[in-house]
Amino acid sequence: MSHSTSSIALAQIGQYYRAMGGVLAKGAQHAKDRGVDEQTYLNWRLAPDMFSLTRQVQLASDFGVRGMSRLAGVDPVSLPDTETTFMELQARLAKAWEVVSGLDAEAMAADPDGEITFPAGRDQTMTLPRGVYACNMIVPNVGFHAAMTYAILRHLGVPLGKRDFMGG
Repeated sequence: MSHSTSSIALAQIGQYYRAMGGVLAKGAQHAKDRGVDEQTYLNWRLAPDMFSLTRQVQLASDFGVRGMSRLAGVDPVSLPDTETTFMELQARLAKAWEVVSGLDAEAMAADPDGEITFPAGRDQTMTLPRGVYACNMIVPNVGFHAAMTYAILRHLGVPLGKRDFMGG
């Protein structure tokens, strides 16, 4: 049985989004149990020059939605960055998954060796083969921001383990 690069990327993104939803739920419960304002958790950063927990979730959802939409040949849905609660972040992940899983699988899998050009910073673009873009750009970026979400909550004392990160 063979799988397209985009179908493998889609499965990985789904796993990350589900895992993030789970760790966010545990983070919300941890804050509530300790009587801590959830904004303390949502605004936490691992280092002063790193993004907050909220921004990590927003970026994970954006990389998945924008990247997979490009592979499908459609304009990416814009998810406004307005979340201020754990529940809103979980809803954002659900919306991101709804968008990504609803994209045309054949369009995403088409021409894996063809090139795709995408924004890569301010006033810059990169061009990669479509399959490389899925595996070496989209998935690692979603995974990085999922890992940072986990790390921030773990740092705050939320009882998380590898199984939580893996979505188990």
